[in-house]
Amino acid sequence: MKFPTLQVKLDRYEELEKELQDPEILANTSKLVEIQREYGGLAKVALAVREFNTRAEDIEVAREMLEEETDPAAKEYAQKELDDLCEEHEKHTKELEDLVVAGDSITRGGLIMEIRAGAGGDEAALFARELFDMYMHYVEAQKGWKTEVLNMSATELGGLKEVTFSIAGEGAYHRLQFESGGHRVQRVPETETQGRVHTSAATVAVLPEASEVEVDIKPDDIRLDTFHASGPGGQKVNKTESAVRITHLPTGTVVQCQDEKSQHKNKAKAMRVLRSRVLEQMQQKAADERADQRRTLIGSGDRSQRIRTYNFPQGRVTDHRINLSLYKIDQIMQGDLDDLVTALLQFDREERLLGDGSKK
Repeated sequence: MKFPTLQVKLDRYEELEKELQDPEILANTSKLVEIQREYGGLAKVALAVREFNTRAEDIEVAREMLEEETDPAAKEYAQKELDDLCEEHEKHTKELEDLVVAGDSITRGGLIMEIRAGAGGDEAALFARELFDMYMHYVEAQKGWKTEVLNMSATELGGLKEVTFSIAGEGAYHRLQFESGGHRVQRVPETETQGRVHTSAATVAVLPEASEVEVDIKPDDIRLDTFHASGPGGQKVNKTESAVRITHLPTGTVVQCQDEKSQHKNKAKAMRVLRSRVLEQMQQKAADERADQRRTLIGSGDRSQRIRTYNFPQGRVTDHRINLSLYKIDQIMQGDLDDLVTALLQFDREERLLGDGSKK
């Protein structure tokens, strides 16, 4: 059995191995970091393919030795060795099949997540803050991944109008890729005097972290505007024009960042978000062009799609895409997301396998 898509990743991995020994690249810090990031992202797949290929070669050699052997005892030993190699090779085959089913998400470590308050006023902003805290607990405390806030707009009550932050770690994008969409909360707000349950919403977008190699944005393709950063309620927090707004002219994508006091740092952060948004658009366009292969239930990543409800009176969290309800809302809001995440990944795997099977 061959795995051509994975073999391409191994070939690229071996190209990068050679580049990492190039003195010119070793002397170029920014280029070196870029290559090391891509190299690290490919390692899991590349090493698995390399091991698979090695075992296939070992099996061929063992079969030849078995055919040439005439001594009964030696022939029995050679057969046992061949059987062991075939069993090990079967395990590697299953591992590579899983990697194929997982797609490119398995090799992409980093992501950028955006959370925005939706309908519901102050209560929606407070819910957006709780979603942010929930993901931070999951990412940092449970998974040990690294995070960096790229942009945050808070309200006077401590809620969030929106927040953009990066997450870096092995498997981060793969595990969180299906969090995109509309998140709805049902509960009695602290400001509600008559005890009525209100419904508010927030949206989450998960963007693959794009490198400069993947998305090359030319200076002529952007318009850079600067302005004064402001805090909750519009109060001025910076007398200099440190905040930046970048418009990507070919796509009309707009990103702004004001968290840093340095305009240069804000621009660098905004460019990271811009590259990721442009990459997401490129991936979506490619998915639209092969619509027959798209996963229809959990993979759209559309902000307008309501994916999950957090019902506090019932202590229930329901993911509508897979009809899964978990009655442990307190633990989930504290970052205990593994049951949800694993169920979504398993559902996606089954959907992909069914899709592949229907084409055979």
